[in-house]
Amino acid sequence: MLVAVIAFFLAFAAAIGLAAVYYVHMFQLESYLPVQFSKWLLERAKSKRILVFLPAIVAAVVTVLWRESAVAFVVGAVLLACNAWFFRPFKAKKPLVFTPRVWRMLTTFALICILMSVLFAVLGLCGLAPLLLPFAGFILLLANLINRPIEKAVCNHYIKEAKNIIKARKNTLTVIGITGSYGKTSTKFFLTKLLSQKYNVLMTPASYNTTMGVVRVIREMLKPSHEIFICEMGARDIGEIKEICDIVLPSYGIITSIGPQHLETFKCIENIVKTKFELGDAVGVNDHMVLNGDNRYIYDRRYSEKYTYYGMVNTKVGYFAENVATTSDGTAFTLRFPDGEVLDFTSRLIGKHNVLNILASVAMADKFGIERRDLVRAVKMLEPPAHRLQIVDGGDITIIDDSFNSNPSGSRSALEALSSFDGVRVLVTPGMVELGDSQSILNYELGVSAGDFCEYIYVVGSVNYESIYKGVLSTGFDVTRRLIRVNSPEEAIAMVRALPTSLKKIVLLENDLPDNFK
Repeated sequence: MLVAVIAFFLAFAAAIGLAAVYYVHMFQLESYLPVQFSKWLLERAKSKRILVFLPAIVAAVVTVLWRESAVAFVVGAVLLACNAWFFRPFKAKKPLVFTPRVWRMLTTFALICILMSVLFAVLGLCGLAPLLLPFAGFILLLANLINRPIEKAVCNHYIKEAKNIIKARKNTLTVIGITGSYGKTSTKFFLTKLLSQKYNVLMTPASYNTTMGVVRVIREMLKPSHEIFICEMGARDIGEIKEICDIVLPSYGIITSIGPQHLETFKCIENIVKTKFELGDAVGVNDHMVLNGDNRYIYDRRYSEKYTYYGMVNTKVGYFAENVATTSDGTAFTLRFPDGEVLDFTSRLIGKHNVLNILASVAMADKFGIERRDLVRAVKMLEPPAHRLQIVDGGDITIIDDSFNSNPSGSRSALEALSSFDGVRVLVTPGMVELGDSQSILNYELGVSAGDFCEYIYVVGSVNYESIYKGVLSTGFDVTRRLIRVNSPEEAIAMVRALPTSLKKIVLLENDLPDNFK
């Protein structure tokens, strides 16, 4: 009997432990926002995914009804082992980062579960412990609430430390802030390459674009030798850009775009505009802001004639690209500078939206005195960041990997880039998320564009399938044979390889849903 009980609790510990790691990962992806995480938990509870906890519930029932039976505890252990398997680690797009905060949350979570298990044991109902498993996400919320005073104190300490580092470097360090609904990461990479010809530059790596991500970069990566700090600034709500600006004190800024990103939290486009321009408020009205003049939300909001604009549609901008030519080998364009000088640029990057990202980088680098001929040479050598219209050798197929993130403007540009390739053009996508009430219509429009540009379309999962299907159908596309629903991009790629054609197959991987949507 003792061995059976021990096995039961070991299996329970494994299941609840793996569940805790899974839920803290999802909490981290929701930027530790309790409201957003709660919504996610409730949506999961309403779906069939709640059935994952059925083994734990059965285990509790069996061990309570037959608590004197060793067999019951063995059966319970097996069922809990099944639940542990359900929560096993998976290959994540953005893996869990085991920060001190995560460890503190997991510790508090464990203490709550231990106390509850002891209480059940005292009541003579130790078999009820598995019932904690279906509530693991909510127990994590409780752990976060308990830890809140500690986390606030820790964050304030680190923020103060980062502020002091920046203030101490006010005469030797120039900070450039970059924000936008999309394009900010690519622009950050490109600008770093251009400025690094003359300066020692530090940029925020990967997706370290939250307040505490930026704080960590300052504390751990900023060196006395760095002359320029390029800080990518992300936001999901009003005030978050200002919060970062108050820490890094930017002297220069770039706003790459404004569009319907994170509408679930922003609620409306006006709030997105207000938030992005918090960077402009921090920099001021001097000639240190570089903005996308083709974006109507940005151009209409201008409140300083000193701002510098770039574009390839709005001829009133200072940095204007014309004669834009895109092929499968890259992009070429002519750039007219504010002083009238005209230079021809070529790039290995594909997609018209990358021209805008290059323009933003060139405009800012020009302000920092980089020789324009050097800019031409540097642009020619630029490489796309990973998973952003990155050409990948797939053997018998060419893969255009644009899976990091997707937005209405970027997806359209990616499809246009796909159309420049000769061969059988294939789209693999789960569609776009976090678009609030506009999600259905924007994915419908994605389907319309896909129907115009592609020979085959593979929709991953069910989240946006219906919307994309209706959009594709409206174009007269053969949805019965050429629009296929799949469970994963890998499944789609395997099916593409099997297509009976002698033509080259070109596959666009457009978006990969965040881990908390899978």
